[in-house]
Amino acid sequence: MTAESEGAVTAETIQRAFRQTEEGFTALVSELWSTRPNMATVGTCCLVGVIYQQTLFIANLGDSRVVLGKKVGNTGGMAAMQLSTEHNANIEAIRHELKELHPTDPQIVVLKHGVWRVKGIIQVSRSIGDVYMKHAQYNREPINAKFRLPKPMNMPILSANPTIISHALHPNDSFLIFASDGLWEHLSNEKAVAIVHSHPRAGIAKRLVKAALQEAARKREMRYSDLRKIDKKVRRHFHDDITVIVLFFNHDLISRGAVQDPPVSIRSALEH
Repeated sequence: MTAESEGAVTAETIQRAFRQTEEGFTALVSELWSTRPNMATVGTCCLVGVIYQQTLFIANLGDSRVVLGKKVGNTGGMAAMQLSTEHNANIEAIRHELKELHPTDPQIVVLKHGVWRVKGIIQVSRSIGDVYMKHAQYNREPINAKFRLPKPMNMPILSANPTIISHALHPNDSFLIFASDGLWEHLSNEKAVAIVHSHPRAGIAKRLVKAALQEAARKREMRYSDLRKIDKKVRRHFHDDITVIVLFFNHDLISRGAVQDPPVSIRSALEH
């Protein structure tokens, strides 16, 4: 019996899910190559959290981040603990990893306009999709010239292999903040945890998004209300896209291994 057939969750079962997702998307790119070749340049970060037998598994590829809010003894304080590793060329350890994987390529990371990019093109070193950076047959016309490499690719440049950590849940573990890098660009882990800790649960993800946008506006010496009026296509110059999910732990349910459909509140820009 495999762990999967018994319904168990392990690092291996999560790894397999990522691999199958990547294979499924690559098959779609292959199918659509003649009609929609730009699908080869579409990619995404992926951040997954799974609780199994009082263990939290976090799997990440790309530069989203998950932060744990943890009660500090009986002080009433809340500590922030980052549970994910980011794969972004602006992080020195990631540049080192890329150089070790591609020792014969002096252009594997390139500094452009103050930002480190893989091959001078993309900031993340791992993703689902972006097959133009993984399979040579898709790095050619008719995809846009800005995505095409000057020299042939002899091995995949990006990877779809997640970093997976496991964390034994403790009664002091209070909540998790899952968010794309657009949030963390403007809020520190500590600030985000403090906001969640000191405000009501209802609408808390929206409050984090607003706090990040207020900070983005402040950095550009403008009002939040004026930032909100800027067309979404232009706003990418002021802040990245922001997706946030806040998950509060119910330790009674976790300890009983019970499954209960929680009340989930989802708001999306698509609704507006």
